[in-house]
Amino acid sequence: MIKQFTLILLFFFMLTSCSEYQKAVKSKDNDTKFKVASQYYEKGKYSKAILLFESMGGAYRSHPDGEKMYYMFGDSYYKRKQYLLAAYQYETFVASFPKSEKLEECAFLAAKCYTFLSAKYSLDQKQTIKAIDKLQNFINDYPKSAQLAEANRVMKELTTKLEKKSFEIAKQYNTTANHKAAIKSLDIFMSENPGTIFKEESLFLKLDSGYKLAINSIEEKKLERLQNAKNYYNSLVKFNKDTKYKEQADKMLAEIETEIKQFNK
Repeated sequence: MIKQFTLILLFFFMLTSCSEYQKAVKSKDNDTKFKVASQYYEKGKYSKAILLFESMGGAYRSHPDGEKMYYMFGDSYYKRKQYLLAAYQYETFVASFPKSEKLEECAFLAAKCYTFLSAKYSLDQKQTIKAIDKLQNFINDYPKSAQLAEANRVMKELTTKLEKKSFEIAKQYNTTANHKAAIKSLDIFMSENPGTIFKEESLFLKLDSGYKLAINSIEEKKLERLQNAKNYYNSLVKFNKDTKYKEQADKMLAEIETEIKQFNK
């Protein structure tokens, strides 16, 4: 009996709640919409809150509760992982309420939204570049922010992703045995990314391409290319004398030096 009564109360509550929500959706009174939307936001029912916030349009921007409304609007999209829409609302908040206590938070979250839109390195990196720009703007605007460490960490991750894309393109020339193009591409990559984490591998791949290009070269170009390959070896061990590629590199060097000696007889 108690269980049946509880179910009846629950059904009545749901019916009343749905009725209240439908009335708010159809209402032309933005204060009513805001009140009901706030209730749904607090309950974590962000989809319903968003529908009401959307129906209010820009009419609430100059309202005393406009700041709260736009914050919840952006946060609802963020919690729903609708990051492009969340970024738009956060940026609208920043532009509309420059004196808000939540200004820094919203500026950071707007930038962070773009990081979630960043695709894996093998795909188009338009959103990655945009995310880096947004994070850099945040760092410039809030150099003492508590979020600075996270912003810099994410910036580094995104920058590494861009580097990886460029590196993989250069690496592909080595993989497909287009060694002249590989050497040129790896040189460009390293000059554009001097502090890259792919520096050691790039130096080894340059040696590998230089070695293969020289060994398989025609006679009139062979000596010059062998000497170039030897220089590539020196660059690698100068960068890291204990490189993980040392054994492979030493074998290449031994053959390079043997071939060079043939020209000195």
